[in-house]
Amino acid sequence: MKRRKFIGTTAAASLGVLACKNATAAESSQDKFVLKNNIKHSVCQWCFDDIPLEDFLKTLQKLGIKAIDLIGPADWGLLKKYDIHCSMCNGAEISLTEGWNDPQYHEILIKNYTDIIPKVAAAGYTNLICFSGNRRGMDDAVGMQNCADGLKQILPLAEKHGVVLQMELFNQIDHADYMCDSSLWGIALCKKLGSNNFKLLYDIYHMQIQEGDIIRSIQNNHAYFGHYHTAGVPGRHEIDTTQELYYPAIVKAIIATGYTGYLAQEFIPTWEDKIEALKEAFLICDV
Repeated sequence: MKRRKFIGTTAAASLGVLACKNATAAESSQDKFVLKNNIKHSVCQWCFDDIPLEDFLKTLQKLGIKAIDLIGPADWGLLKKYDIHCSMCNGAEISLTEGWNDPQYHEILIKNYTDIIPKVAAAGYTNLICFSGNRRGMDDAVGMQNCADGLKQILPLAEKHGVVLQMELFNQIDHADYMCDSSLWGIALCKKLGSNNFKLLYDIYHMQIQEGDIIRSIQNNHAYFGHYHTAGVPGRHEIDTTQELYYPAIVKAIIATGYTGYLAQEFIPTWEDKIEALKEAFLICDV
């Protein structure tokens, strides 16, 4: 073969190989985000609230993520448009600090929850968040009884519509004075109410800070935990190797209990590409 023809042929072949490699790399990058979905994935929208909700829903749809947390009735129509389920509804609560432990708020809370519970059911959703509120010097036993007295007035409606009220557990570092700051306190309230339509939203981040022993707590008390949130400790950021919790083991423990609900990412991203951080979190938990 003449030298000029050989060089031209070799160059063309090299370009072909390079193009093939680039195409393979691109395909490989796309193929990296493939979920087994042994657990149902969700995400809390507020952590990504600098992204317009509709754009965020489009991204979730593209990724194959079927649910989002903490969305109220005003935006449920948008969720329906993109076939995204609301795995934890909100909109009936007053605030994180003004909750069921204080009887002065019962009238408005009963009105709010009575209004929204049928709407949750009509939209095809199940979970509705609620909060204990702050102590403000109140004894924990008194606060628990106050919570029970108030919640008992709306639980029959929740049971009728198949809606599960979920009280979130917080830690005392981020939410000083919040009453429902212990899984034992929350479980005692569950037992006092005696209804399958009242559960605890077990926030792994909060409970790691407040009491630790996450896997044992899940194994022993999972009957009272109706929903799970994630985040890295310390800092409430990515759930990668920069933090102390090992989420693959935690998620395996959750799955082993027979849990069929959602695990929602609730970390505040620090990566420049927030969606890449979210994808990484989904993959870490996709055991």
